[in-house]
Amino acid sequence: MNRRLSIVTASLVLAVALSSSLAWANGEEDTPAKPQCPRGQVFDSKAQRCVKQTSMLLPDADRTDYAYQLAKDGRYEEALALLDTLKQPNTAKALNYRGYATRKLGRTDEGIGYYLQSVKLDPQYALVREYLGEAYVIKGRLDLAREQLQQIKSICGNTTCEQYQDLAEAINASSKT
Repeated sequence: MNRRLSIVTASLVLAVALSSSLAWANGEEDTPAKPQCPRGQVFDSKAQRCVKQTSMLLPDADRTDYAYQLAKDGRYEEALALLDTLKQPNTAKALNYRGYATRKLGRTDEGIGYYLQSVKLDPQYALVREYLGEAYVIKGRLDLAREQLQQIKSICGNTTCEQYQDLAEAINASSKT
């Protein structure tokens, strides 16, 4: 039984390491990927395991990062529910991820509201500028999307950062339709 548990643990560690390096290589947020936890649980970076999302010991940073992972995995409602458990929900990252999840649920105007709150808290946060620009593309406001593209260029200092490239691609794709 112990040998089987060791093999499972080693496999999980390897999977986390591989997914973490892929996330870094793809230029994702500043945090490495975490394993998927069962519904109602969150990855605790300190304990390095899944814990109940209601645990009072779990810091907001872990809740916020895991909510983003859920949203990126298409689990938008779960991401929003997890963001609802934050002690400090009004941070640039939390508001950005809330905007992302609501936009992906088709509630674009609501998502824009969260993005604008995030921008107000951290005007130099390139990822929120990208997502805000993508929301403007959805709304057909390419002028506003291009403004966000210019803001990203200013933040990154160039046009090669991932956020600039992704938003430019969304604008170009929309212009062709």
